[in-house]
Amino acid sequence: MAMSEILVTGGCGYIGSHCVLCLLDGGFDAVILDDFSTGRRSVGETLASADSKGRLAEIAEGSLLDPESIDRVFENRRIDAVIHLAGSSQVAESVSDPGKYYRNNVAGTVNLLESMRNHGIGRIVFSSSAAVYGEPKYVPIDENHPLEPMNPYGKSKLMVERILEDYGRAYGIRSVCLRYFNAAGADPEGRSGECHEPETHLIPSIIRSLLDGNRGFSIFGADYGTRDGTCVRDYVDVGDLAEAHLLALRYLEENGKSDRFNLGTSSGSTVREVLAACERITGKKIRAEIRDRRPGDPAALIADNRKAKEILGWEPKRTLEDSVRTAYAWEMRRRGLTSSP
Repeated sequence: MAMSEILVTGGCGYIGSHCVLCLLDGGFDAVILDDFSTGRRSVGETLASADSKGRLAEIAEGSLLDPESIDRVFENRRIDAVIHLAGSSQVAESVSDPGKYYRNNVAGTVNLLESMRNHGIGRIVFSSSAAVYGEPKYVPIDENHPLEPMNPYGKSKLMVERILEDYGRAYGIRSVCLRYFNAAGADPEGRSGECHEPETHLIPSIIRSLLDGNRGFSIFGADYGTRDGTCVRDYVDVGDLAEAHLLALRYLEENGKSDRFNLGTSSGSTVREVLAACERITGKKIRAEIRDRRPGDPAALIADNRKAKEILGWEPKRTLEDSVRTAYAWEMRRRGLTSSP
């Protein structure tokens, strides 16, 4: 793939940092644009010194809400394509503060696209979400499933997808939208991992509950019509997600048309099954408490990933146990503890 540099917006965040590592490991130079509102400077320092295959990530601090800072990144470098992960991603917060999500996710993306237009950059891989589907009408969910997002976060992702369609028709900017299901795991070499505040994702929440004195983990609803009564979700390892971005770049470089792809394993795990996996990996019994269902939680969310396999050649390789093992090692390392999972 004849690319010079790849711009990764939000490259110091959870999924973004793993995409940068994948680019470096694949022999590409990466430029990171991050405002560090949620991305971590410590991860940025690790990425800037990763020196993978002689490649380094350069950090450019700036915001997508500041068009001048975007222009500066493009003006001073030979950037050929963009992986766009910058944005806000907390569903509950999007309900209480929708303006933040429409500013950061929608207006920020328009600023990025305008700067791409002005600098003749015509390829972008966008970090979308299964939240664009809303309440599932059927599972597994394929890309033809109705798009009926239930919250401003999902609505903002769908708005960006539609904006990308319009920019493709009008200006020739080709895009791949990757609709993630439940990202999990961490870099096996310990260079990055999950660290949200507040933490809402299942696996790190279980691990934190254990390491915080086994304070008890809440299971919201045990009376769903699933195999053990708890919700089913499709957990896809962050390393597999990162590799999909590299494949999407190659697809666009080979003149692939704009398209949208689900990223999931096509198999689901219940909350109890994830808890059991965490107990196996840590070797400890983890206390859990059954609580009432949360409003709006579907019983099952599972991806149909055949399209990504057929067109991008993507194949998720890592198991749920792999994701738990790396997430546990990352959290132990983050706390300065010794792990022997």
